Amino acid sequence: MNKLTQRLDKERLLLGIAAPLLAVVAALVVTTLVILATGKNPGDAFSDMVTYGFASDSQVYILNKATTYYLAGVAVAIGFRMNLFNIGVDGQYRLAAFIAAVLGGVLTVPGWIAIPLIIVCAMATGALWAAIAGVLKVTRGVSEVISTIMLNSIATAVIGYLLQPGKLGELQQGGTLVSTKPLPSSSYFFSIDTGPAGVLDGFIVVAVIVGLAYWFVLGRTRFGFDLRTVGQSESAAAASGVSVKKMVATSMVISGAVAGLIGMPTLLNESHQYDNSFPSGIGFTGIAIALLGRNNPVGIALGALLWGFLERTTNHLEFQGYDKEILGVIQGVIVLCVVIAYEVVRRYGLKRQQQRVGAELAAQAAAPTKKQEVA
Repeated sequence: MNKLTQRLDKERLLLGIAAPLLAVVAALVVTTLVILATGKNPGDAFSDMVTYGFASDSQVYILNKATTYYLAGVAVAIGFRMNLFNIGVDGQYRLAAFIAAVLGGVLTVPGWIAIPLIIVCAMATGALWAAIAGVLKVTRGVSEVISTIMLNSIATAVIGYLLQPGKLGELQQGGTLVSTKPLPSSSYFFSIDTGPAGVLDGFIVVAVIVGLAYWFVLGRTRFGFDLRTVGQSESAAAASGVSVKKMVATSMVISGAVAGLIGMPTLLNESHQYDNSFPSGIGFTGIAIALLGRNNPVGIALGALLWGFLERTTNHLEFQGYDKEILGVIQGVIVLCVVIAYEVVRRYGLKRQQQRVGAELAAQAAAPTKKQEVA
């Protein structure tokens, strides 16, 4: 039995390596065919992407983008681990960033007090907005997919209504932009000047802390074990004494709280106000990144970096005469290849495991029979 366990562990390791390799190869092949279909040389395109993507200023850009994308991926992954599809991350982070910007604009306290208050406000807003979907699911059985889609639309309407002159918005000097009151300079988050390469957002430190907390809570605590158990089998979790409804609601609240952090790098490090140009759609990007990373904190980080790299380099390809739609095609192809590759490898691994266990059990059952015949 020990030999069987060792063989299964080795196969599991090999299959774990095979899945991402298969996905990368498939994505490269499909992307090459797409670029060829446009009449361009894929070799030149890949060469330009690598050269431009590894330039020092591109690396800073990619890290800044990856910070936001990583937080989005973790927010979505928390729901995925509970078998919940929190599509509402997009509305949660935009509403949280808006409310936090309004609060930050009126605070007159020192920065070391204002910055934590802004961050806590954003997390609380995201958590409360996500809690609506959680409560609807556990009390009325409403699908979180439907409720969070509706809440996204409501969040957009609320922001649009309040972000007007005379309400919580104000008209900027140019007369073309409506925004919240700008944050005072004391409320700016720290940044790292890398010289000619640009400025690195200091919120990357918070993203690392969030990743470590996600890894520790889900992998090293009783709460994380209960969360993963409910996600895999609600009936088994209930039989072991876990309150399924409580875990569903709690998971949605935590997912929303992390979603509230998504807009903070932009608010505290870059724009210092909320206006109509504030980034949108990042919540949906987080879904793709969580799928790429298989809900693993390290995998999500790699997915966020890859997404930032693709965004930076494919935008550069547009200036080289390539079609601008290539970015969407490449991103979609990568996500599809990863999902398909992991599913193919998972099914193959399950089949191999069943075959080996069956062969081992058959061998053990045959051994006493042979001994009796000899006797």
